[in-house]
Amino acid sequence: MRRTAAALATVLTAGLAAGVQPAAAAEPPTCGTPADHQIADVQGSGDASPLAGQTVRVEGVVTADFQRSDQLKGFFVQDPTPDRDPRTSDGLFVYSTSEVTVGDRVLVTGKAVEYNGLTELSPVSAVNVCGKGRVAPARVRLPLRGGAALEQYEGMLLRFGQRLTATEVYQLGRYGEVTVSAGGRLFQPTDGHGSTQARNDARKLLIDDGSNVQNPDTIPYTDPRVLRIGDSVHGLTGVLNYGFGEYRLEPTRTAHFANTNPQPKRPRHVGGDVRVASFNTLNWFTTLNERGADTAAEQERQLAKLTAALKGLDADVVGLMEVENNGDTAVGALVDRLNQEAGAGTYAWVRHPYPGSDAIHVALIYKPAKVTPAGAASSSQDPIFDRPPLVQTFRPARGGTAFTMIVNHFKSKGCGDATGPDEDQGDGQGCYNARRVQQAEAIKAIADGVENPLVVGDLNAYTAEDPVKVLTRAGLVSQTQRFVRPGDRYSYVFDGQSGELDHALAGRSLSRRVTGATIWHINSDEPVFLDYNTEFNPPEFYRPDAFRSSDHDPVLLGLNLR
Repeated sequence: MRRTAAALATVLTAGLAAGVQPAAAAEPPTCGTPADHQIADVQGSGDASPLAGQTVRVEGVVTADFQRSDQLKGFFVQDPTPDRDPRTSDGLFVYSTSEVTVGDRVLVTGKAVEYNGLTELSPVSAVNVCGKGRVAPARVRLPLRGGAALEQYEGMLLRFGQRLTATEVYQLGRYGEVTVSAGGRLFQPTDGHGSTQARNDARKLLIDDGSNVQNPDTIPYTDPRVLRIGDSVHGLTGVLNYGFGEYRLEPTRTAHFANTNPQPKRPRHVGGDVRVASFNTLNWFTTLNERGADTAAEQERQLAKLTAALKGLDADVVGLMEVENNGDTAVGALVDRLNQEAGAGTYAWVRHPYPGSDAIHVALIYKPAKVTPAGAASSSQDPIFDRPPLVQTFRPARGGTAFTMIVNHFKSKGCGDATGPDEDQGDGQGCYNARRVQQAEAIKAIADGVENPLVVGDLNAYTAEDPVKVLTRAGLVSQTQRFVRPGDRYSYVFDGQSGELDHALAGRSLSRRVTGATIWHINSDEPVFLDYNTEFNPPEFYRPDAFRSSDHDPVLLGLNLR
């Protein structure tokens, strides 16, 4: 019910007549109003604040200021006189744009809340700047001792004196994030490097840019060169934040990454008189707005990069994955561009006799001057294959030992409609492992019936997983295991962990003729904003070169067939 001004005046007059005095307005707190809790009290010893929902007043020194509208809209404070409990953090985020600077000693009044897992003060009713102070960063090493969690450092200023290596740059252009790890890059636990998921998780740390803005105008760590996986940093310093499900360090000093993993301008020498490669093209489509390029401009950019990569490999036979399954159109367009660059007739392609019904298929290109197809290509109509293999025997054009390429692209790890044994079994191999095992068994049978088999392709299985074991136990020999040192034995990065999805396995007799093998790291270590896409990718970073021509690295090996 509304009250008129006259009615309100009558009520007030009656109250005063009765001796009832109006409540005095609360005085705003000043520097003379002391803190009623330590920051450690607000943080508590667990994941959530024991004082959540209560209004508290704390004292601390401003350690980091991210108040701009394109930043976190707040600042971090830390108690210069911490308690003695290592389980309780002495830092706290204050969601407020009240003007402060780093080094200010402040008294802050606000409600303690848990915001998406972060303990913070919000809303804030008072920020009093009461002098200056200093807080030294806590010295921390990864992994934390005794399996401790980062929770105990939430909101605190930290310094990591050790060398930390970039192990993931996928979100660098989109969110300004990079993941680093202690002891070098992280490898997939099922790739045979002796790591476990728990140990990997304990070694890694996400570095953020103090902002929740997508596609920032300025991408961190791109001046004077672009950061790539394998680069490293010392003395990383910042405050520990939490958001989007994980802890993240917001640097308070510019992190300078050393170029400890420079771009390899050419693949390592592999010798031999015939060079063979395997390359996942990441959806080379001539049909626009499908899986590959959306526009003619993007398609030209993609084609330029793929051509640069294939020219750099300079292989005599190349098995390709993720080529559009549209007859000879997509593979022919790629070969046409290659021949424009390398000379008319340099490359030809093998027609796939049974490419299957998937949107993509495997393909084979070769140099007629170096090798000659022996007989017709074959495949398999076994329904276990989503993308049937391509099988072709070649002989050196100038005479020598024949070998048979078996090009593959096994079922992916994505779960989709997986049921029964194809569901994720919790063993680190992802979904559809049972189907990949059956595909490997079918390829084993094909290899048993051909001359000098060479099984190549994206098997969607890491080195220590069941499908690869099926092939190696059948006598096929991994050439990257023979010739590539463990630290370089990866072709793909997923969720910050490197691993070998792309394989080259030779029959024992052919294996004796392999002179070398390498994985050319032109793609998996690079941030995605270097690729051909124009959406969100700053135009100044595009180059018509081999780098980030795909998301998989090509595998190259040499054969001595004479």
